[in-house]
Amino acid sequence: MLAGGAGALTLLATGCSIGGEGSLVSGGSDTAVTITPANGTAQVKPDGTIEVKASGAKLENVTVKGEGAAVTGKFGEGRKTWRSTRTMTPGTAYTVTAQARDDGKTRTVTSSFTTLKPSGTLSIVDVTPSVTGEKVGVGMPIFVRFDRAVTDKAAVERALQVTPDKPVEGAWRWVGADQVVYRTKTYWQPHQTVRFHASLAGVNAGGGVYGAKDAQATLSIGAAQITTGDIGEHTMTVTRDGKKLRTVPFSAGNGQTREFTTTSGVHLLMEKDNPVTMTSPGRQEGDPGYYKEVVNYAVRFSNSGEYVHSAPWSLGSQGSANVSHGCLNVSPANAKWYYDIMQRGDVIKLTGSDREVEADNGWGQWQLSFDKWRAGSALT
Repeated sequence: MLAGGAGALTLLATGCSIGGEGSLVSGGSDTAVTITPANGTAQVKPDGTIEVKASGAKLENVTVKGEGAAVTGKFGEGRKTWRSTRTMTPGTAYTVTAQARDDGKTRTVTSSFTTLKPSGTLSIVDVTPSVTGEKVGVGMPIFVRFDRAVTDKAAVERALQVTPDKPVEGAWRWVGADQVVYRTKTYWQPHQTVRFHASLAGVNAGGGVYGAKDAQATLSIGAAQITTGDIGEHTMTVTRDGKKLRTVPFSAGNGQTREFTTTSGVHLLMEKDNPVTMTSPGRQEGDPGYYKEVVNYAVRFSNSGEYVHSAPWSLGSQGSANVSHGCLNVSPANAKWYYDIMQRGDVIKLTGSDREVEADNGWGQWQLSFDKWRAGSALT
């Protein structure tokens, strides 16, 4: 409920007004318009409702102005009522202006009020991907991170909307108290725009915390670049929009330890750099198995240190034997080619090893079935 609702502003049909707002008075008319919250109300809850009611007249127009989120609303049957359809920005002054028509005349009433300044607010601090001009692959999830832990995850999740030009089913999954990830049931259709909008301002996030402001981002989905590789056969094939681009011989992990076994499963290309210095995890110089290598044209596909990269030292094994520490070693020419065409979110699906990539190892979200994925939503 909104504070101050009992003091609703009343409009009676008349040819003059008192100060341009408040009451309009004329004898013999039964026209009345009320606005809740009433004029002058303070500490209105951001997730409350603005309501306008007309008696003896039809509402022509209702506008809500303020420095925060644009508040939308809907008219009821016969345009006798209007109710807001979204939350308001905390700690903000709003003015509601209602126009009603009766007996051929249009008259106006307003109500100005302020919303509650809460003890805490919730903001989105990062949306990935959101790099201007970047095209991403068809497997790309949307990662949203908040500036604090979210208490009421369901309320916040309801405020998040993903709108692709080419519709596809998708769902959010909470992967931490302050992070939620969106993944589609099937890959995005290529060559389209996807829009993310969070109507977060005024959402009651629990524990006295309200959303501070709305947020938005735009994703540009590029070509459908899919890599499929067989670790046992030592080759991978790259396609773009269903057409084969190149078959690339590689040398994968030697499999002597789990650490040196290239993971099978559906991965996504995450980032690239040139060069990258690779060191053996958990080992110091002089330890058995220690290595430190500077590699060129490195494309990451997991958080456990797996890359496609240039490896001129293993050319004799590429296409015939697995001798690496877990990466896919390819020739310098193939490495540069792959590096140059790479998009974040491109799919690389590998088979042939006994080590499956974990769903939380880098961008391994596609390792989960869609039913398991959406089970992590706060709305299921």
